[in-house]
Amino acid sequence: MGFTQSAVEDMEIKLKNKNILVTGGTGFIGSHLIEELIKNQVNVYTTFQEVIPYSYFFSQNLDTKTVMIDADVSDFDKMFDIVTKFKIDYVFHLAAQSLVEVAYHNPKKTFSSNILGTINILECARLYPKIKGVIIASSDKAYGKLNGGQYKESDPLRGDHPYEVSKSCADLIAHSYYKTYGLPVVTTRFGNVYGEGDLNFCRLIPGIMRAIIRDETLEIRSNGKYVRDYLYVKDVVNGYLLILKNLDNAVGEAFNFGSKDNLSVIDLISLVEDVLNKKIKYKILNTAKNEIPYQSLDFSKIKNRLSWKPNHSISRIIKLVYKWYQQYFTELQKFA
Repeated sequence: MGFTQSAVEDMEIKLKNKNILVTGGTGFIGSHLIEELIKNQVNVYTTFQEVIPYSYFFSQNLDTKTVMIDADVSDFDKMFDIVTKFKIDYVFHLAAQSLVEVAYHNPKKTFSSNILGTINILECARLYPKIKGVIIASSDKAYGKLNGGQYKESDPLRGDHPYEVSKSCADLIAHSYYKTYGLPVVTTRFGNVYGEGDLNFCRLIPGIMRAIIRDETLEIRSNGKYVRDYLYVKDVVNGYLLILKNLDNAVGEAFNFGSKDNLSVIDLISLVEDVLNKKIKYKILNTAKNEIPYQSLDFSKIKNRLSWKPNHSISRIIKLVYKWYQQYFTELQKFA
């Protein structure tokens, strides 16, 4: 699990005392990324818009080790002030409206956050030459609906659901800044990321955890047959840091981060039931609108280029994830 000692030491030498901005760093993936960045003795700055006391970010006391700035990435002037004031060297752009169902009901907000927010970060980097690299969080949803098979980075980006389109557009815009202005941009496309600290309970694995712990019925908005890659958050962070360490070999590229856990909703529920020895009550609503029925990412490019591969599986890690959610709901109950 994690990094070899030599790899960690190499990153410390390269990254020590650098100023790194993580947009949306108090969120699920951002918290885990910041946790690792801090271990590398960098100066971490993060934007946020709300404080969730029992989130992973605060439970790990990351607020005491970072500079937190209340800011919306849709506000260009605020973002430019941040990168210039704190003399930012690198940016991880994770801030986004990240929920497919929210995008269905509120496409305008989704487009503003995911497209305009990305443009603002890219413009900041274009105008402030001290920034040496921008790593953009895209998604497998940027590909839209393909006719079977695994998605490759060479496949066209053609989303037709508001969430998919927001990611397709942001991804294309990021590449345009590289091609037109030579901006040192890298785009990452992940499947469904899970792990400790994801508090969006409309997502499947957090929803499963809550259903088990609270003895509730899990509501499934699809027909139960939708298939996704499920990728552990520590593998995502591993990939991010490998890209940062090897930026010269990654600039201008997009990378898929896939998983061997390519499962339907029902198969995932069955797997978790078997590993945790818990029965999960669920109800299939079949209300999903224009969502992608099947996705799987080919990650051979990042494997060959940077030697990345997923080191975790649901069957091996879900007990640890479940334990975190048990603690979260216990703490929540104390102050209910």
